[in-house]
Amino acid sequence: MALQLPDHLSQVLQNGQRLRQQGYRGRFAPTPSGPLHLGNVRTALLSWLRARLSNGQWLLRVDDLDTPRIRPGAIESVLQDLRWLGLNWDGPLFLQSRRRGLYGSFLSTFRRQGYLYPCRCSRRQLGGATIYPGTCSRLDQGWGLRDARLPAWRLRVAEPYDTVVGDVVLRRADGVIAYHLATSIDELALGINEVVRGEDLVSVCAAQRAVMTSLGMASPRYGHVPLLLDTAGQKLSKRDHATGLSSLRDRGEAAAQVIGQLAASLGLVSPACAISAEELLEELRVREDKLTSFIVGADSSGKVRDYS
Repeated sequence: MALQLPDHLSQVLQNGQRLRQQGYRGRFAPTPSGPLHLGNVRTALLSWLRARLSNGQWLLRVDDLDTPRIRPGAIESVLQDLRWLGLNWDGPLFLQSRRRGLYGSFLSTFRRQGYLYPCRCSRRQLGGATIYPGTCSRLDQGWGLRDARLPAWRLRVAEPYDTVVGDVVLRRADGVIAYHLATSIDELALGINEVVRGEDLVSVCAAQRAVMTSLGMASPRYGHVPLLLDTAGQKLSKRDHATGLSSLRDRGEAAAQVIGQLAASLGLVSPACAISAEELLEELRVREDKLTSFIVGADSSGKVRDYS
């Protein structure tokens, strides 16, 4: 049985499809859990370059649904950093926290038509399993409180994704709209036709494709870029207090020095080169293949594949 969307939700997806057909639309979607570190910025730079080389649109969306993770002032910090670097975005800033009603409407439609079921499995019970075994799909769990806890809501995932990710959580037990639902709706509604993000997110492709398939929609093209590592070979992390741009500005570094450092780390320019984002863009217009060589895709299983 195909999901039947009410007219206003069907119109949202149709509008997104029209936007996709108008040309390249990419996006950058940071979580405001702290200031951008150099790894975040390098990914943003590559995503921005890809959009500009494609003569397309580059949107900015802030993934601020997970309230406990949000840090005061982090959104303003993100905007300041991007402007300072010259990574200008197109259109308005999109905040997921202002789109909860849209996500909730899709969620309610899934539930009313029997696509969801309540799940009371804890992380401890799942033991770190990457594919949900379907335990609660065979039980009559009920949607209400039990032991002062509400259930998570899982999507019954269809082939071929059922054996890759299992049934995906669309609403968490704490009532927060899950990342995979919000992200999937946004990619479709905003007409995103290519996502360029860090290679640590290759594994989430299958879950997001599963959600979009349930809506009868094709996913955007996914490209993943190398992470910037620290001296110990570990990826930079806000949790580990990786250096933000404000400390570099405080030391007197110019935006062109930061762009040059990040571009040099990929071999796009020579070391110690100071170059603005616009200047780097102009250099790459004659050797766009150099940028594309850093982007890898993912197949329906979430495995890396050649990007072409």
